[in-house]
Order: sequence, then structure tokens, then C-alpha cells
Amino acid sequence: MSVCISIKDAVKKYGNNTIISDLSLEIKEGEFFTLLGPSGCGKTTLLRMIAGFNSIEGGDFYFNDKRINDMDPAQRNIGMVFQNYAIFPHLSVRDNVAFGLKNRKASKEVIQTETDKFMELMHIKEYADRMPDRLSGGQQQRVALARALVIKPDVLLMDEPLSNLDAKLRVEMRTVIKEIQHTVGITNVYVTHDQEEAMAVSDRIAVMNQGDIQQVGTPKDIYQRPANLFVATFIGRSNILPGKLKAAGGKAVLSFDEGFQVELPNVLEQYCKDQDVKISVRPEEFILNASPDAKGLKATIDSSVFLGLNTHYFAHTDSGERIEVVQESQIDSIIPDGTVIHLGVKTEKINVFEAEGRYNLLEGVRNDNVG
Repeated sequence: MSVCISIKDAVKKYGNNTIISDLSLEIKEGEFFTLLGPSGCGKTTLLRMIAGFNSIEGGDFYFNDKRINDMDPAQRNIGMVFQNYAIFPHLSVRDNVAFGLKNRKASKEVIQTETDKFMELMHIKEYADRMPDRLSGGQQQRVALARALVIKPDVLLMDEPLSNLDAKLRVEMRTVIKEIQHTVGITNVYVTHDQEEAMAVSDRIAVMNQGDIQQVGTPKDIYQRPANLFVATFIGRSNILPGKLKAAGGKAVLSFDEGFQVELPNVLEQYCKDQDVKISVRPEEFILNASPDAKGLKATIDSSVFLGLNTHYFAHTDSGERIEVVQESQIDSIIPDGTVIHLGVKTEKINVFEAEGRYNLLEGVRNDNVG
């Protein structure tokens, strides 16, 4: 069976250094939950606290109603998949997958049945008698997954499991992991620094920075309405521009530094006042117009990259701001370098933060970790 995981006021210290301070989190039963953040942000530390591999200096960790702080890792009924696979080089695929069941003194019949079942589920049954050194990286990772799942853990913990694979295999394996997790229905806590990977596999994501959780939500929530500037710049690409918000006749008007203005209908009432702001515009949220008499934010194209479906334009504004614009590729031509363009924005999609970037001023921000 799977469990929900509750973490309340967690603290982790190494000597005098506090890595995690007063962190609280709720992970739902059967959920694919990802801890996402840059290297050194505390995500692997938190995962190892859940596993029992790291000490806990403060707070409480629960599997359902059972407090696990002082429980031996072997008693927590977890499966673990590591970055380096950690499969046993001297054991065949079958013996690697069966290892946990043998360790638990399962009967020969159960070992045979369950090992076959999970090798089949992971499409590695044809390699049952092979040794690990004759397997590809993707096949080794499938063996590691089967070994972790065959014991029917309450929680599956995965620490950067795809980082050693090439780009094509990473895409293939993240699809496999998502499908297997839904088939088995297990609570999964997944650690990665790869935002695209997190978006592809997760039901919900916790974005971490310096031991703190910045926002928890679905991939859609976090991408479209980031809670603060850190989340906006960590999830996907974003152009950050200075601007001013002005309240005029009960309406909010957003002014870019170049004199370009748009009306914003979705500013929260308490923030609808004159103030300096940071504007986050993702490359695909610009509306590009190369006509000489067009209106909008003026910029000059420096270079372009054709990527088939889309063309990426790199440009600068008159005030020196560097920006990236993504436009669906045109059948006739690519706009030449040096062309002066004008940029509108999709006002329903852009995000606006207070001057220090601490919070979003717009409606629709969801953060499951607050309140």
C-alpha cells in the first residue's frame, strides 16, 4: 500500500550549518511528487531524511499517522533508486530484481512470481540471465526500478535517477517512470534539478532554494503563475524586465521602460497602486511584429536560431535589455539580424512581481505549501 507523507517543521544541521530550517510539506497518497531545485538547495538532504539515511535535528516526519523519525530505514518499507543505479555487478538481472524478496525471506514461489512480474513490467525479462555489464544505461535503470518496486514499498524514493543517461534515453525513461508509477499507484518522491523532467513526470512539484520551499503546485500552476521571481526564472526561460505599475481610474496600467504600456486586468486589489515592479515575460509570451509602423516594445534582433517548429530570436531593447523571443517558424523567411521589431505581450500570461521579486502581484497564484 502507499502512504501519505507529512513533514512538520523539519530541521537539518551539519555542525553549525543549518541546511533545512522549519520546513513543512504534505505529500498525498499515491502522488508523484518532485523536489526540484538547483544543486545544494537541500532536496537530496530532505529525501535522505525521509529514507532514514540522514539524522533529523528537529521536526516530525510521518507515514500516514506513524511517526518515523526514530524508525530504522529497513523498517520504513521504502524503495530507493539512485543516480548511479547501484545494482549489484556480480548478480544477474533476475537475482538483482529478486534481491529484496530474498532478503525478506519470501518463499521461492513468491520470489519467482513477483520477479517475473516486475521484469515483465519493466520490459527486461528477456535479459533475466544477463550480467549488468552487458546492459545499457537505460536497461540498468529499469533493473534498479524493478528491484525497488518488487518489494511493494509504501514509498518509492528516487534521487536524480536519469542524470547519467543521454538526452534521448532520459526522455524515454521519464515516460517509463511515469507510466509505471501510475500502474503501481505508489507514493513517489523524486529529486531532480532538471525542470523539464520535473514538469514531465510530476503530479505536483515543490521548488526549493537554500533549504526553503518557494512554491508547491502542479506543473501548470508553477509555470503559469510562479509565486516569486526565483520560481519564474528557475522553471523554464523568462525575460525579466524593469517596469512600473500605475493605478489609473481603478485600473492597473503596466509601463515598460521603453514607454510601452498595457492595461492589466488581473492585478490583485491590494497591489493595485503605483510602484516599481519586475516583469516576467516568457519568450513565447511576446507578440513579434516586424512592420516599421507597429506599436510595442522596440527591440533590435541580434541573432536567430531555427529549430523547426519554432524560431528563437535574440534581441536587445534601446535601453540595453537582452531578450529572447520565440515565434512559430514562418514558411517564407527568418527575420534578418539588425531588423528593428516591435513586441506586444500576451497580458493574460505574463507575470508581475514587486520590485524585489518576493511575490507575484497577479491573481491566480496557487501555493499548496502556504496556509
